[in-house]
Amino acid sequence: MTRRERQELIDKGLLLPLMEEFYTIQGEGFHKGTAAYFVRIGGCDVGCHWCDVKESWLAELHPPTETEKIVENAVKYSDTIIVTGGEPLTWDMGPLTAQLKAKGVQTHIETSGAYKLTGEWDWICLSPKKMKLPTDEVFEKAHELKCIIFNKDDFRFAEEQAAKVNKDCILYLQPEWSKRDKMMPLIVDYVMANPKWKVSLQTHKYLNIP
Repeated sequence: MTRRERQELIDKGLLLPLMEEFYTIQGEGFHKGTAAYFVRIGGCDVGCHWCDVKESWLAELHPPTETEKIVENAVKYSDTIIVTGGEPLTWDMGPLTAQLKAKGVQTHIETSGAYKLTGEWDWICLSPKKMKLPTDEVFEKAHELKCIIFNKDDFRFAEEQAAKVNKDCILYLQPEWSKRDKMMPLIVDYVMANPKWKVSLQTHKYLNIP
């Protein structure tokens, strides 16, 4: 396959830069505690300075993998498939989710929402970032808003984002892991004063699992 042919397949979403895939327990948000198969797609230019998977940023580091192979492997393990990154919406998610839905599984995505929403999703976890704001479409369709609290200004940002999502979207505040001891008391106080929000924790890190 030539480089041009490979790039055409990537542009169509038939090849995706696969960083890793693993079966574990969802540790965050609404579905925490649920067994799920994670597919981590490489490539992200949002650039969060506190990102805990910076190795996902450069798509070129991760092998272009046929979506059929990703699907074939994923459905062996679980009927809940969570696509994360990186930023998965960098790529066309249509072919991947079409093949997953054909297998009768649940499709979830974790995204900053910074790019066009593609794919068919049963659950959209939107985690907005200040550097590249979400599209209007993903605000309208998000099932869960997860705002990461790194400093006090993030509460202001979280409220701005919450004002844009649909009325059924569940609202979460989650401490950035390295700041959890400092920010958690503030989050607890904030949620008690503003009960439309819920607290999300990275429980998988406390459990020491992927």
